[in-house]
Formats: sequence, structure tokens, C-alpha cells
Amino acid sequence: MTDLRIRAAGPEDLDAVLAFWKTAAEGTSISDDRAGVERLVERDPRALILAELDGELVGTVIAGFDGWRCHLYRLAVHPDRRRRGIGSALLTAAEERFAALGGRRADAMVLVRNETGQRAWEAGGYHPEEHWRRWVKPLAEPAS
Repeated sequence: MTDLRIRAAGPEDLDAVLAFWKTAAEGTSISDDRAGVERLVERDPRALILAELDGELVGTVIAGFDGWRCHLYRLAVHPDRRRRGIGSALLTAAEERFAALGGRRADAMVLVRNETGQRAWEAGGYHPEEHWRRWVKPLAEPAS
């Protein structure tokens, strides 16, 4: 996939990213709105990584590092472009970012029902840790 371009998202990309997630991402998040993604890019301009093919957005991953842990979210590849190495290229970019920041281990949020996503993460060398359970508390109401 020599024409694949991997780059950090900028403010000008956010509407396209939100529209892309409606097609390519599994599930939704309380942060899946313009304000939430703007906060992400303002706080960490290199965290939202895009994959483009011939100028078309074909994949995303959020590679967030808080100084302690490396977190991966929103690994999404357009359904018509899957199984072509785009997800692997995004994970490689995220892992290189983490290594440069001093990260030691990455974790990913994957919905239990997302079997396609689970296979993709497994192919990338990730595995579930069944002894952990995610605990959440919404701090705001979802945007409507």
C-alpha cells in the first residue's frame, strides 16, 4: 500500500473524521461530537492519527498517552478498505508514537460484541486481559 499516507489530524479534519466514524467505527462514545474531538486535538495535536489513500480518509486511530499509560481508541478502517494493511499501518504509527514518548505498554478499548475489531486487535499482537474490568462514570450528558 505505497500510496497510503499516515498523518496527524488537524482542526480542519474533524468534521470528516466524525462523519467517517459513523460509517467505519463500531459503537459510539459520549465524546463523539465536534467539541470532544476538538478538545482531543487541542490537548494533544498528534493523538488523532489518520490514514488517507488518494486523498480519501480510510482509517483512524486515537493514540493517547497520559504520561503513564498508552491508550488506543477508535481504530477504524472504512468497510470497503479493510484487510489491506491500513489498520496495521495505523497501529504501527501509534506504537511508534508511544515508544518515542517513553510508553511501555499499549491498551485498547474494544467492545465485547465487536468481533471484527477483536480479530483486528489480535492480528496486531494485542490480547484481552480477562482479569481487568472497565469501570465508568459519565461526567456529562451525551450531546444530542
